[in-house]
Amino acid sequence: MATMDIFSGDAFSAISLTTAVNKVETKPQLLGRMSLFTSRRVRTAKVAVESRDQTLSVIQTSQRGEPLKEGEGIKREIRDFRTSRIAKGDKIEADEVQGIRAFGSESELQQVIDEVADRQIRIVDDVELTWENMRLGSTQGVLIDADGSTIYDWFSEFGVTQAAEIDFDLDNASPAPGALLKKCDQVVTQMRRAAKGAFIGGTKVIGLCGTNFWRDLIAHPEIQKLWELMTLYGDQTGLANLLGLPGNDVIEYGGIVFIRYWGTDDDTTVAIGTDKCKFFPMGARDAFEVAWAPMESFRFVNTRGKRLYSIMIRDKDRDMWARPEVYSYPLHICTRPAMLQRAKRT
Repeated sequence: MATMDIFSGDAFSAISLTTAVNKVETKPQLLGRMSLFTSRRVRTAKVAVESRDQTLSVIQTSQRGEPLKEGEGIKREIRDFRTSRIAKGDKIEADEVQGIRAFGSESELQQVIDEVADRQIRIVDDVELTWENMRLGSTQGVLIDADGSTIYDWFSEFGVTQAAEIDFDLDNASPAPGALLKKCDQVVTQMRRAAKGAFIGGTKVIGLCGTNFWRDLIAHPEIQKLWELMTLYGDQTGLANLLGLPGNDVIEYGGIVFIRYWGTDDDTTVAIGTDKCKFFPMGARDAFEVAWAPMESFRFVNTRGKRLYSIMIRDKDRDMWARPEVYSYPLHICTRPAMLQRAKRT
């Protein structure tokens, strides 16, 4: 029969638990599957971000032997941002452990390890949902906390004015021919011009659609014609398969990959506003980054941060419970918020 002393073994050390929890397979999540965020493992709680006001210019031709035109100085500015802490625990009472008995070839230790692992996985599910919420916020330029408050507004932090919302006029019963295509071109044009060289070959414009925006979009006459062609010839992009989405949740038109965003079931906790569409670049150079900071523990001081940490807290005075806890210290950064665009249904 297992006892609380079992938690004193090396299997429940901070190093062992952290190693184990980082091997847990990441749950499928749309923004996580897109590989938008370049990962950086840092050694401090703060992250320095350098912004450079660098634009391209056409060089005036000159005669051989004439003095060269000197390059203009690049304006640089460095800002410090603090990573966020995500933490949650799950208490295991002594009564729960003492009821564990060996079964087959499994020892009491192995069964307790499995029990702790199950609880860690449940916590990691919540952590991953939190990451998705942070990714979703950053792709809209504002890093949002669980209660809806703002952690960082990347527009204001980098001194960028957010582009005005574009009215797609999707409730128009008789739209002019090509009207939707013009709206799409406006989105793509504004994003490319704001990219400052970050829009490279292979970059795609992604539009995450809320429920009502998506329903009116797919009912639009221009999209209806496209559906007919896709029915005949199939989806030539293959992006739906790449992202693990059903084909009827993705459509590419006017240089934009429109995706119906499935967030939480309440369509509010992690979601796109029902009448909105949010546009961001996929595959743009250094447009999004995520920094992982080390845990606030002497065990991990001056080490490079990991995605997840786990420790075991024990009731040392009464020995009545043990508590596996999982921590994460990310900072999801949008380094080019000027590229982000937005639209409304009407």
